[in-house]
Amino acid sequence: MSISRRKFVASVASGTALAAVSTGELVSAWTTAAFAASPPGDVVGKITVGYQGWFACIGDGSPINAWWHWSQNNSTPPSPSNTTILSWPDMREFTKGYTTAYANLGNGQPAQLFSSYDQQTVDTHFKWMRDYGCDTAALQRFNPNGGEGPIRDAMTAKVRSAAEAYGRKFYIMYDVTDWTNMQSEIKTDWTNKMSAYTSSPAYARQNGKPVVCIWGFGFSEPSRPFTPAPCLDVVNWFKAQGCYVIGGVPTWWRTGVNDSRPGFLDVYHAFNMISPWMVFRARTIAELDSYYANVNVGDQADCNARGIDYQPCVMPGDLSSGARAHGDFYWHHIYNMTRLGAQALYVSMFDEFNEGNQIAKTAENASMQPTNFGHPALDADGVACSSDYYLRITNDGGRMFKGLAPLTATRPTQPNGGTTPPPTGNLALFKPTQASSQSQTFASANATDGSQDSYWESANNTFPQWVQVDLGSVVAVNKAVLKLPASWGSRTQTLSVQTSVDGGGFTTVVNSGGVGFNSGSANTATLNFAQANARYVRVNFTANTGWPAGQLSELEVYGPATGGDTQPPTTPANLTSTGKTSSSVSLSWTASTDNAGVTGYQVRQGSAVVGTTAATSFTVTGLNPSTSYTFTVTAQDAAGNTSAASNGVTVTTDPAPNTNLARGKSTSESSHTQVYGSGNTVDGNQDTYWESANNAFPQWLQVDLGSATSIGRIVLKLPASWGARTQTLSVTGSTDGANFTTLKASAGYTFSPSANTTTITFTATATRYVRLNFTANTGWPASQVSEFEVYAS
Repeated sequence: MSISRRKFVASVASGTALAAVSTGELVSAWTTAAFAASPPGDVVGKITVGYQGWFACIGDGSPINAWWHWSQNNSTPPSPSNTTILSWPDMREFTKGYTTAYANLGNGQPAQLFSSYDQQTVDTHFKWMRDYGCDTAALQRFNPNGGEGPIRDAMTAKVRSAAEAYGRKFYIMYDVTDWTNMQSEIKTDWTNKMSAYTSSPAYARQNGKPVVCIWGFGFSEPSRPFTPAPCLDVVNWFKAQGCYVIGGVPTWWRTGVNDSRPGFLDVYHAFNMISPWMVFRARTIAELDSYYANVNVGDQADCNARGIDYQPCVMPGDLSSGARAHGDFYWHHIYNMTRLGAQALYVSMFDEFNEGNQIAKTAENASMQPTNFGHPALDADGVACSSDYYLRITNDGGRMFKGLAPLTATRPTQPNGGTTPPPTGNLALFKPTQASSQSQTFASANATDGSQDSYWESANNTFPQWVQVDLGSVVAVNKAVLKLPASWGSRTQTLSVQTSVDGGGFTTVVNSGGVGFNSGSANTATLNFAQANARYVRVNFTANTGWPAGQLSELEVYGPATGGDTQPPTTPANLTSTGKTSSSVSLSWTASTDNAGVTGYQVRQGSAVVGTTAATSFTVTGLNPSTSYTFTVTAQDAAGNTSAASNGVTVTTDPAPNTNLARGKSTSESSHTQVYGSGNTVDGNQDTYWESANNAFPQWLQVDLGSATSIGRIVLKLPASWGARTQTLSVTGSTDGANFTTLKASAGYTFSPSANTTTITFTATATRYVRLNFTANTGWPASQVSEFEVYAS
């Protein structure tokens, strides 16, 4: 984010601000268990990374045509005397670079930098997010009304494309720094530009609402001089638009001292989620622990008491000042916030090479940065670290946060090349995968999801093919277990197994040969090989007697036994739903067994743990009405071994009685005039409205309910003060957004003053996208709707 954020440093870590926290408040916080105000979504239960996307270069074709954020004088290339960065990126995976005025790299290569304006750059970044467990990206958006506006607009489109391509989520994070006319302009920007992105399947939603973050309210710095009233107005306005609103707030928001202006507590408490800033506040593990005890614990208790989600900031540390401690600092920060019970984590930042707190791939040593750069590489403290080291810590820390790995204060992620005693059980479970190709929806991720029923399949009739898993760090391995769905017929696949420490050079550990998958032995093949140090394990296919493609439902990888109990419990079986309401789902399953004894079960929605129990049944509460959820269950034993996931159960909660299913949902339209966008029709306010382009019938208005839901009634409204009119329209529905069927034939519907409401009923039909098609209006030469309400019946 803005470099000015470094102005507040860690001097407040153990000073007057800590004295402002009462002993009673701390005791209360320690004894109050953290709980989630919201169920898991695209931010709750997830790892979000701050994404600047603000680098450009002269010659990249961008609207700004400058060395944006690389140089102090951005009309000339960056050099030792004209730079804004403290860390040098690893450029090896970018297809295009732009030559700087720095000396060559230590390895003799020219000193080049990337441009965020190149789609391949953004694609590469989002691929890394996918490969290293970053769920959601918060795209920074500063005042878009100046000279940087066009490139910021363009970057939003590029981020959307990359997020959709790599299965990540994103949301808009407004930074109000130096935004003089923020109160009015932020609303206009959302209405006219940014709200359109909520129609993307990649746009983050929480509690069924599109996510927006506003960063900077309440900070005491002169660049954010706002008083509480306009800030509270903006927060409430976004909430009225149907948004889930996150507040990027000062570290000391709750006590109103140090970096926080006093009198802002009502503003802070108006947010749905609070995310305090932490960059440059702490530089040692002792300071992190001080903030944990004296700030975070009280913050969590305050949010718990008010039903607000808490998303603390975690950071890798300032590389230029030596704070990183080859990963110990970052891991300890994630550990502290995990044991706190926070609802989400916000990583500051993904690509902040300016302040040196980036997790993106970074120069490992002097050979990868200019000889006259003058700032440290990742090996600054004498420990060699791979360029992706902090991405790997993010992935491993995210697994710990989500309950997929044990809670530990000891960093398990090795910096580079060393081996870690392998964790117990299947090392590949839930780890990132890649493949040479895939057929239809049979993606490589199915090979590490713990389910033998789901599978990867390569493109057909095009051998050779391969699939591989990234174990996250270099570990000792000596066995691969390959599976196909147990119900399939027998077949033989010709394959080999290879390992690699860096993803580049591979060594064959199992020579190519026929491997039988026998339906009589659960279609499972075990391949033992000489112990090897590996991070990447790849299976290469050249033939298959059962189908003209490579096929694998599970790729399991194991290391040599390290003593103690290494046997995980058996997989919980027969997971089923035993009941549901509009806000809960009840589940039951068959008990697991274990050589030492099962200690409990984790109920999971996706990768997030939503409940733990010692019984074989559990009711998940706090769910949204008319929403589809998929659950699995894993078993744990006393040694921390975790079973594979059970079969998945997908359940759609019941509609809430007389609930407007369209409220706050994503909308789209054929057109709108002036500021009267389609989002106004689901904001719950009858005075705001959508109006199509004038004199241009036909027109349409559409709402996305989020999932296929049974509906049978629509209520349309116009502002109560308007005069009478009749609009001619039909209602169509779709489950995929492409193929629509008629739910109600075209007819005239009259809106009468004072109520200006009309109701349309039809046979109950399961649909996700509901569209109104307009052909006439007796009151104005355009389509008009102020509220578009959809009900189950």
